[in-house]
Amino acid sequence: MRVLFITSTRIGDAVLSTGLLDHLMREHPVARFTIACGRVAEGVFSRMPALERLIPIEKKRYGLHWLGLWWQVAFRRWDLVVDLRGSAIAWMLLAKRRAVMRGGRRPGHRLLHIAQTLGISPAPRPVAWFGPAEEAKAAALLPKGAPVLALGPTANWVRKVWPPDRFLTLARLLTEPGGALEGARIAVLGGPGEQERAMAAPVLAGLPDAVDLVGQLDLPEAAAVLSRCALYVGNDSGLMHLSAAAGTPTIGLFGPTPASEYAPVGVRALAVLAKGPPGNAPMGALSATRVAEQAAALLARPDPVELGEAVS
Repeated sequence: MRVLFITSTRIGDAVLSTGLLDHLMREHPVARFTIACGRVAEGVFSRMPALERLIPIEKKRYGLHWLGLWWQVAFRRWDLVVDLRGSAIAWMLLAKRRAVMRGGRRPGHRLLHIAQTLGISPAPRPVAWFGPAEEAKAAALLPKGAPVLALGPTANWVRKVWPPDRFLTLARLLTEPGGALEGARIAVLGGPGEQERAMAAPVLAGLPDAVDLVGQLDLPEAAAVLSRCALYVGNDSGLMHLSAAAGTPTIGLFGPTPASEYAPVGVRALAVLAKGPPGNAPMGALSATRVAEQAAALLARPDPVELGEAVS
């Protein structure tokens, strides 16, 4: 069985689509998958079991990237084509079955929309794939003998960034005597590039003993590192979704973006909202004390959280 799976150009949406892939792999153990995704999201799938081919989609003017993709996949008969981009390409291919996600914004969490493409309920949770090499690198990078608090102070939009001083206060509240992660070491994660480095710089300067992993990891390596952490706290970003998919207790920080659509999804994952209109609140309206309280409550919970759970 051969499956063509067309998914997002963005890391966060790509991570959310992994649950559907995991479901398909369990339903069809002998299936082989071709994944078409944005270049920045390739690492989400590069260690995926049953992966046959990974096709990066380079966006071009006039939608010519779809023509390029069609040319690469048109000369094969597919058993199933899943298109989460809502394009017309699925109808231009030889396929026994097609499933195309409706485009446009609509109420409800993005994970539910993805699952509805194949009529699956409940929606399968995202997963994170990495291999022995990534596990070994993660073990070598993180300090031994103490829990690790991972911080994600970067995002792809400046309005989504929590003030650096709040991250510093949060780190102190969680790791000081009596804190929820007393004695924990700290790792700071972020993506490649000067913008990510600049966003993380004030946090790294205030935490000189932290492990600096900003721009140092590809996505499978980041997933392996996150899987070894006791807690991740970060802005609404692809890294936040990757942490939750890796099974790490995850706190996502939300202000000007809708947690109702993009809250992290995992066994222990929670969105904490800034005070103000949901999806249009300033990040400065979220206090470090509140985040520390929610982190402590999340770590203490014996039961899994609900899908896309958020607190305001």
